[in-house]
Amino acid sequence: MSQANHSINTIPAHDQILYFPKGGQPSLAPNEWLISNGSQDEGGLPDLEHGKHNVLVPFAWWVQHHQESDIQAKAKAGQIGVWFAADEDILKHADLIEQGKKVWPLVAAHFPIFRDGRSFSTAALLRDRFEWTGEIRAIGDVLIDQLLQGARVGFDSFALRPDQKTDVALKQFDLFSVTTQNSWRDKRATLSI
Repeated sequence: MSQANHSINTIPAHDQILYFPKGGQPSLAPNEWLISNGSQDEGGLPDLEHGKHNVLVPFAWWVQHHQESDIQAKAKAGQIGVWFAADEDILKHADLIEQGKKVWPLVAAHFPIFRDGRSFSTAALLRDRFEWTGEIRAIGDVLIDQLLQGARVGFDSFALRPDQKTDVALKQFDLFSVTTQNSWRDKRATLSI
């Protein structure tokens, strides 16, 4: 069973991530990233606890603090990534995202509730418009039901909600052998009649 971090300044996530790189096979890996919700009173980073040395911060927080020297140092050391809120207009921040390609080892898109699909568009924009080649993670209210769609639009890792079963999640990618639409991962299958 998963041990989620229940700190009031973080977003809960499963203790393992489902990692599905383009051209690779899905697998489980330890979740080494704390997800800050950005609510620290003094604007600082959360305490990195439970052996985690990396933190995902809200993009809005990054916009305000990215020029601080300690933040730059941690970002250059690969310890800080960002996550985009579902209602974030990332196209307004193209320059900052381009700069982020050089320092963020990981970006994420947040699902505030599973039925809010705006973060699928965020992943697709990052892959298509921004040509993001690094890891894009789905965070927040991420359920097993979202994995196939997420993998098709550009997510290559998933921090599932803590109550989701990882063994069932891994099996989702074996459900269909033919795709009928193009995706970030591959071209659609041509069916012969």
